[in-house]
Amino acid sequence: MRRRLEFPHPFFSSRPAWKWFILSTVLLGATMSALDVSIVNVAMPTLQGTFGVSMAVIEWVAIAYMLTLTIFLPLFGRLADMYGRSRLYNVGFVVFSVGSFLCGLSSSAGFMIFARVVQAVGAGLLQANSVAIITYAFPAKERGKAIGIQGAVQAISMSVGPFVGGILIASVGWRAIFYINIPIGLLGTVAAILILPPNQQVKDKGTVDYLGTALFASGLGLLVLGFNEGVKFGWGSRTIITYFTSSIVLMALFVITELRVKHPLIDLRLFRNATFLFGNLTGMLSYYVLFAVMFLMPFYMEKVLGYSTALTGSLLTPIPLAMALVAPFAGHISDKRGSKLMTTLGMGVAAVACAALMCLRATVSMPVLVATLILLGVGMGLFTPPNNSAIMGAAPKEKLGTAGGVLNMMRSLGLIFGVDISGVIFTTLEHHYLSSQGFPNVHHVFRSATIPLIVKDDAFMHGFAYVVGVLLVLTVASLLLSGTTKSQPLDAEAAEAAKASMLE
Repeated sequence: MRRRLEFPHPFFSSRPAWKWFILSTVLLGATMSALDVSIVNVAMPTLQGTFGVSMAVIEWVAIAYMLTLTIFLPLFGRLADMYGRSRLYNVGFVVFSVGSFLCGLSSSAGFMIFARVVQAVGAGLLQANSVAIITYAFPAKERGKAIGIQGAVQAISMSVGPFVGGILIASVGWRAIFYINIPIGLLGTVAAILILPPNQQVKDKGTVDYLGTALFASGLGLLVLGFNEGVKFGWGSRTIITYFTSSIVLMALFVITELRVKHPLIDLRLFRNATFLFGNLTGMLSYYVLFAVMFLMPFYMEKVLGYSTALTGSLLTPIPLAMALVAPFAGHISDKRGSKLMTTLGMGVAAVACAALMCLRATVSMPVLVATLILLGVGMGLFTPPNNSAIMGAAPKEKLGTAGGVLNMMRSLGLIFGVDISGVIFTTLEHHYLSSQGFPNVHHVFRSATIPLIVKDDAFMHGFAYVVGVLLVLTVASLLLSGTTKSQPLDAEAAEAAKASMLE
């Protein structure tokens, strides 16, 4: 009887050094998913012009990705516990590669949004399993180093994403920013099959909260859709009222369901702890601010300042780069002094950055612009690790994995609403300004030949200033909330969970 070929072969997988091959495989997935988050931002103005759609439509290229990721991350984590993390990680590489290929083929905004949903499903399968695979492969004394390496690779990938995206769009075309994922995905798929540890057999698989998942997905989707379509239909229209009312009802049913089922999608009881509640709230607001800026700045740089796509991508790089450089320092200080000092300092710096962004005009010195973006990245880098530590320190030891999942979910919600609500505020005020200047019902402002360029610039800056004003209010509110939280010292297990949560 012939023996079945086994991957990975026990001769190799039993060697102590094999864990580094496992880490390298996980790093391929981390690089691909992190690169995609930042590389798409710089392409937004190009995609809007290519497909000839409004900002409210092109927002869905970002929103659809993060909405799908937010909905499926908790579900995929649960499925991985039941059916094997390596198996789902393998599938994640394949699905993400297929989604990237479809994105590159897109000939309309609608197809692009669909392809981004496919891509996000793959990203969810990767993100829900990466840290768990590392945790399984590495002993406790080396786990922190391995997770730190993953974090460094993700930070570098996010930092170079805008730069690489700008260069690819300028030299090859926007489709290249998606096709670049395919060779990485193919290499990752082969590596995952040959290298990742075999799936462990789980005796008590439990159940999946499919009802909670359906209620959460539909309720959140209708809420986002209501905000996105409010300008189009009118905020008092029957359609928008139906969206918001249905969302409230579905979310209420979701809460009731989660409090009753044995294995909830999201353990809402964790929010009874004030530190956990306020930490997650401020974390969500911080990502609202960060990604609102990351979404609007390419339009400002390209449409108003007239910068090239390549230059725009280069100028967006300082934000994630500053975050990556400052974050380890902030984490170290918070370990020694507690999280409150660094979270309040971080939000204070971010508030100063938002105040500086409010002062931007249709012409600006490039050093001033870069300094402002660096300041925002420094503020977010100072805030994020200590805030994660406070959240994880407030969670019971037996629920650290669940707490990390909630933290990632709240961060994703901040990203979604940062793009969606900021886009609504901007579009509403931009159109209101144009109407006051005698140009009503304009859907594609910068493509209109009848509107003078100076009016277009003024309309953009009018909406932009109000959006940044809202961001300033949110950073100040986060600063005040951060000052009320009580940081608790983390034991080794909680510290690793906090670090892992930051890296996803």
